Amino acid sequence: MTKALGTTDYLGRSTPIIDVRSPQEFAQGHIPGAHSLPLFTDEERAIVGTLYKQKGRDAAVLEGLRAAGPKLAGMVSQARAIAPDGHIRVHCWRGGERSASVAWLLDKAGFPEVITLNGGYKAFRNHVLASFGDPPALRVLGGYTGTGKTETLAHLRALGEQVIDLEALAHHKGSSFGALGELPQPTSEHFENLLWDARRGMDPARTVWVEDESLMIGRCRIPQPFFDAMRSALLLFAEMPQEERAERLVAGYGSYPAEALAEAVKRIERRMGPQHCKEALAALRNGDLRTVAILTLTYYDKAYLRGLEARDPGRVVRLPARADDLRGLAERLAHHAHAPAS
Repeated sequence: MTKALGTTDYLGRSTPIIDVRSPQEFAQGHIPGAHSLPLFTDEERAIVGTLYKQKGRDAAVLEGLRAAGPKLAGMVSQARAIAPDGHIRVHCWRGGERSASVAWLLDKAGFPEVITLNGGYKAFRNHVLASFGDPPALRVLGGYTGTGKTETLAHLRALGEQVIDLEALAHHKGSSFGALGELPQPTSEHFENLLWDARRGMDPARTVWVEDESLMIGRCRIPQPFFDAMRSALLLFAEMPQEERAERLVAGYGSYPAEALAEAVKRIERRMGPQHCKEALAALRNGDLRTVAILTLTYYDKAYLRGLEARDPGRVVRLPARADDLRGLAERLAHHAHAPAS
């Protein structure tokens, strides 16, 4: 049996999703959790699309059949591996020929339920973008670089708080050193999809914690309505001595190759200042990671302070923090999560 559902009903199902768009389309962005099972390669899709524009639908369909024909048995086998019970969701870009063709194929192969998405991935994207028009009630955790904000968020989650780790979604820690040890970043489009997914199932009546970020986390852009909500939310600023933060940075980044650390320092040379950059690189060559940390923190602290001073002071709460008691910090922060926003 095949049937088409609207976006909300389609996303409300729990059966596996196969995305039959091309690999490049999938890489640009996809429904989180979907499996890529392309009907066409990127090259085949381009050829079919060109034929459609130049010679019409019939010529494009015929070429599509030539390209897809040898793959059909394999697609059925892969779909069975993804959904052994035969209950599966399928979509393409606009809910057109590709998803309809694969749905027909799986139905004929004996799948008891094949659901397609009205409007396809394009409809899903509209759903995602519309969701940012209603941002959650946020509390923002701030603090200078090296304060342990990510670890503190993990403690907040363990305490039962609702948390979205934006840096984890972006695969980037938000500084020149932020890509070290991370997977390749998603596109901004897919970052939006991941952020939408992170909000699913959260209680809209409860506070959601996020870390204070710039608009861009590496190459990922926070959706503007969500970012605006972050900027207007109460900022809980954790104040930790620079010496403790430097120790945390040495512990966190000291195992990376010196060449990678040097490249990260060079990327901020213009803003850090040529002399400070030169000193940091010399210290790095000598294995003096503490001096490197102090010099880079001096730059990042000044940059963060400028942003902090631009905020409404009445929306900033400062809390002392120690590197050896981040759970205690989280407990104090959690108390604020249950206080009414003002």
